[in-house]
Amino acid sequence: MNSLTVALAALGGVVLAGVVAHGAWTARKAGPRRAAPEAGGQRPEQIEPVLGGNTTPHAELSTGALEPRPPKRTTPRLDALIDAIVPLSVEAPVSGEMVLMHLPTTRRAGSKPFIIEGLNAETDEWESATAGQRYGELQAGVQLANRTGALNEIEYSEFVQKLQTFAEAIGAMADFADMLDVVARARELDAFAGEHDAQLAVHLQARSAAWSVGYIQQHASRHGFVAGVVPGRLVLPSTEEGAPPVLTLTFDSQAAFADDPNRAAVRDVTLSFDVPQTDPTAEPFVAWQASAQALSLGMDAAIVDDAGRPLSPEGFAAIGGELGQLYEKLELRDLAAGSAAARRLFS
Repeated sequence: MNSLTVALAALGGVVLAGVVAHGAWTARKAGPRRAAPEAGGQRPEQIEPVLGGNTTPHAELSTGALEPRPPKRTTPRLDALIDAIVPLSVEAPVSGEMVLMHLPTTRRAGSKPFIIEGLNAETDEWESATAGQRYGELQAGVQLANRTGALNEIEYSEFVQKLQTFAEAIGAMADFADMLDVVARARELDAFAGEHDAQLAVHLQARSAAWSVGYIQQHASRHGFVAGVVPGRLVLPSTEEGAPPVLTLTFDSQAAFADDPNRAAVRDVTLSFDVPQTDPTAEPFVAWQASAQALSLGMDAAIVDDAGRPLSPEGFAAIGGELGQLYEKLELRDLAAGSAAARRLFS
């Protein structure tokens, strides 16, 4: 058992001994547990969840803050692993203004996004078209698969039609791959993705009195969670610019919309992380397990799986072993978890 768990367990034993009996009686009268008043207007010191080692305090994150959105995001780039790429040849360099003027209004074919890039005549680098630049070559690519499934014949035909219209407008010649070959590649990639997709989740279920929304937010904020952009969703943000959150904590959105959230009763929250979307160097599994343990102690909750079975430390260890194997298989396909290609494919 790690030092954080021991410390919280010891503290929980002292506090819960005096609170549980009284709380079970008062809960019937006062409704779900509410966030505790903060003495002197100060919030309690936040402790980041860790497995092993010492716990270290850091700055408190407001429970009312929106999910952090870095001001800059990396522009998606075409990747032959997950895109069907079409070269667009031009007789002479074209201006960025010309490209931007004729880009399709929506760069989606059904449920699949597509990207158009130009080879900058000065830097010799592929990039999204920019005013003031000239491009000696262009290329476009439609994504072969995502979590909605494989690219199908109808979607590929829509992509071809939109790209052909664009090519004619800028005086380019498009070299399309055979539809059957593209669709076959899409189905193979989709099959691989379906076998190697994973989103790990555990449920925290109230042992006695239900929780109010404020009570959940207060406890989650002590471990680095902030409010997400969707009601009923809290996130542990990534330190990587533009990356998805490391963890998410979700509960019934109807409780978040209640006229009086302090009286809306919540008895189950889900703690999860998206395996292919999250870089392993952020140690999402460690944070997931530690957060589950810390929140279960602080909120008097049971940790259970989707079937309602208690999840023990041995159960977490078994999941960790399978997770390591999944990481290896994704890397062998050059789709390492957290990479740009993996995030696009598993979206």
